[in-house]
Amino acid sequence: MKSAQPNDTRGAHLLVVDDDRDLLHLLSMRLRANGYRVSTAECAEAAVALLAVEQFALVISDVRLPDRDGLALFEDIRSASPALPVILLTAHGTIPDAVEATSRGVFGYLTKPFDSKMLLDKIEQALQVAGTPHAADKQATEPWREGIISHSSRMATVLDEVRLVAASDASVLIRGDSGTGKELIARAIHRAGPRATRPFVAINCGAIPEPLLESELFGHVRGAFTGAASARSGLFVAANGGTVFLDEIGDMPLALQVKLLRVLQERAVRPVGASRAEAIDVRIVSATHRDLDAALAAGEFREDLYYRLNVVGLTLPTLDERREDIPLLAKHFLDTLARKYRKTLHGFAPEALEALSTAAWPGNVRQLQNVVEQACALATTPLIPLALIERALRVRSMDVLSYAEAKQRFERNYLIQLLKMTDGNVSDAARLADRNRTEFYRLLQRHALVPSLFRGEGGGGTPEEGAAP
Repeated sequence: MKSAQPNDTRGAHLLVVDDDRDLLHLLSMRLRANGYRVSTAECAEAAVALLAVEQFALVISDVRLPDRDGLALFEDIRSASPALPVILLTAHGTIPDAVEATSRGVFGYLTKPFDSKMLLDKIEQALQVAGTPHAADKQATEPWREGIISHSSRMATVLDEVRLVAASDASVLIRGDSGTGKELIARAIHRAGPRATRPFVAINCGAIPEPLLESELFGHVRGAFTGAASARSGLFVAANGGTVFLDEIGDMPLALQVKLLRVLQERAVRPVGASRAEAIDVRIVSATHRDLDAALAAGEFREDLYYRLNVVGLTLPTLDERREDIPLLAKHFLDTLARKYRKTLHGFAPEALEALSTAAWPGNVRQLQNVVEQACALATTPLIPLALIERALRVRSMDVLSYAEAKQRFERNYLIQLLKMTDGNVSDAARLADRNRTEFYRLLQRHALVPSLFRGEGGGGTPEEGAAP
């Protein structure tokens, strides 16, 4: 019975090296029956000759060959093709041999007689980590997908939608949890469309302080406010002819939502302090990790603006929903970080890859990148071991949080401390924060904080500090 292989690895070209003709024939038959293309060699010299003229996705070699051993062949392969994974087979394996082989960068080390399923699983792991020619070719022929590493069906559906919507000028709202790659998708929409040669300007609406946000977006004239020593064009003008990406649009204050709606309706911006509006031609792509339907119901987001932004909606899957991409993403990050740290890193030990593939990823792709970077920074061998992955998964790093998330968490903790200091007195807390009561109440509502819980003995029932908003 054939093992099920993902479409991306079916048809991968494997080289099998063994001087035992019977085993070579049997192994070739099994691999072909599982959808692989197979070439064979009976010695290291013949294998090197084949590697010089053909492209392979994986090499499987016996350790004991008539002209040299498998580890020597592996060193030759690594010199010529550092990313080509190698699995070694031996009838005389020991634990020290396996440790040495994997520490030198060999992907797998199996002792004969080996279980066929174990070998097939190891081959599949190696091909997933190395990345398949199909996926690489697709990305090479579609430059708009730059930076998007995926061969999952969920992401394929999203990318098909990106290609379709990019051809129009419709506003797009991208929904997805933090760390799922919303800005990458926004850039892909821009690059795949007719505005690709014009500017792409990204604005994080949750990262810019509210008093400065209007000026950043729309610009200001000289003397419009204290500190405005000279006139400044806003980011909408800077993006004229191109695309404006409004990240975390759900965090935009209501007062500014009204002004943004006017810009979208009139296709013109009025700088702060100016008497005239300036015509602009921009496409709007926005994104949020918040539940905008709940924000609409709570009166925190304008319904008319929502429908202006959400002409086309895209929803990004979490990393849990596209787990087949984890090995490919991990290998991509590893290759990038190996160059950054100037280290010789070829991949992950099988146990480390399994840990990555089965771990929970609340921080999605951003968290995966953080874990791989931590492991790369501490790695001392060509293959990342399980211990480093486990260590990185145990340590919760602030890098997992986006700037907007960190700002939200700080704001909530700040409000809690003010309410504790004032025993829940909103007037006193607002005065300490230098905010009026109405604005302060809105902040409390945004973070679901109830002042009465902080009065007297009720303080014991305050929400847990540091909890996510």
